[in-house]
Amino acid sequence: MEFEPVIGLEIHAQLKTQSKIFCGCSTKFGASPNTHTCPICLGMPGVLPVLNRQVVEYTIRMALATHCAIAGVARFARKNYFYPDLPKGYQISQYELPLATGGWMEIEGAQGPRRIRIHRIHMEEDAGKLVHDEYQPLSYVDLNRTGVPLIEIVSEPDIASPEEAASYLRAIREVLRYLDICDGNMEEGSMRCDANISLRPAGTIGLGTKVELKNMNSFKNVQKGLEFEIRRQKVMLERGEPIVQETRLWDTGRNVTVSMRGKEESNDYRYFPDPDLTPVEVGEEWIEQIRAALPELAEAKRERFASEYELPAYDARVLTSSRSLADYFEAAVRHFPRPKPLSNWIMSELMRQLNRADREIEDCQVSPQNLAELLHLLDSGVINGKIAKTVFEEMFTSGESARAIVDAKGLLQVNDQSEIETAIDLVLSENPREVSRFRAGEDKLLGFFVGQVMKKTRGKANPQIVNDILKTKLNG
Repeated sequence: MEFEPVIGLEIHAQLKTQSKIFCGCSTKFGASPNTHTCPICLGMPGVLPVLNRQVVEYTIRMALATHCAIAGVARFARKNYFYPDLPKGYQISQYELPLATGGWMEIEGAQGPRRIRIHRIHMEEDAGKLVHDEYQPLSYVDLNRTGVPLIEIVSEPDIASPEEAASYLRAIREVLRYLDICDGNMEEGSMRCDANISLRPAGTIGLGTKVELKNMNSFKNVQKGLEFEIRRQKVMLERGEPIVQETRLWDTGRNVTVSMRGKEESNDYRYFPDPDLTPVEVGEEWIEQIRAALPELAEAKRERFASEYELPAYDARVLTSSRSLADYFEAAVRHFPRPKPLSNWIMSELMRQLNRADREIEDCQVSPQNLAELLHLLDSGVINGKIAKTVFEEMFTSGESARAIVDAKGLLQVNDQSEIETAIDLVLSENPREVSRFRAGEDKLLGFFVGQVMKKTRGKANPQIVNDILKTKLNG
């Protein structure tokens, strides 16, 4: 029997607020353990939470960007469970009345565009963190993260493959980053993903017994975890073994899922409205103010880049993969109004250097204006392509302008035909065998001669002039 997977994702995104959701403690990552805490986020008796207004605004931004309906009234609830990193013994979340419902995201599936429905987006506080000792059976509790604001984005079970799950997760991350409400850093835990997956006979509409997967901290691990779980469940179903509803962890070392606990149902958490927090009322005027301030999102920007700058769809997608990269391109194109050559340089040289240095575009020392200056020097024949790449590497390291590097190192392109001809004559006299072979029909040797001439001129000769003179002399 053939089986097909049914997948839904629950994505937790940490919001980029300066303070926590119900108190004034800092949300900054990396502080010493238990230094960003107070009686409110520690749940001391007699304290009262106060809702951070910016958390609501950021949640509305995400709701509008994903086509959700926003509730006029939303309510916080207490989700009751015991774990050592949960000091209150409950988590403040939302249950019956979330802030947003009924949205969607479009992704590129195997058969073309696919719409993944969003069941709900709600606000909640994060729990703390357990740090396990490597050398003895002890765990330490760090409560800095307790009370950090999250939104949970819950999809419908519309995802049909691990590849689609990774694509949907990337699309959600892209929107969060464009809205500037979450940095999307999965390694630091500011964006986390749980997946619910079941198998059913191919072509049917029912749902199988679902299993929840946790601890998948990258797009690759989400895809690999789901692929393993599909194989595991398929083998069990083919053997006639029942699938157990449970929560499983993805073991990145062994590339397997392992059982963690039985899967809880909502009634296991004994949700009830939080008596310390009043309902959240959201007026249409505030919603429209937030809507009017939304930035241009990636999909709209891609379409605009393709039409306004006449870029191929691939270029437009790469350049809009982050808001910062798209802004960089637009800043540079104002100084060097040749979009396609500029796009080529950003996608090749700039992104190669960023990847090599493990940096983001925000940390790039080459300003858009300096990149534009370099391309002007190349375009006008002041330097050649090889020199331009050398200059760019130094620009990336030092942050200096292209002109300053070219002038300081004497890298101006040699366009003087007599000077180039002298170098060519020297190369031909030093390589008589290669000259004979070329004239006997080995045309590929032209590249050898060009390389030798470039060495003689320290890479500064105009390649076009070199080629033209070489062909004349070798064919003469």
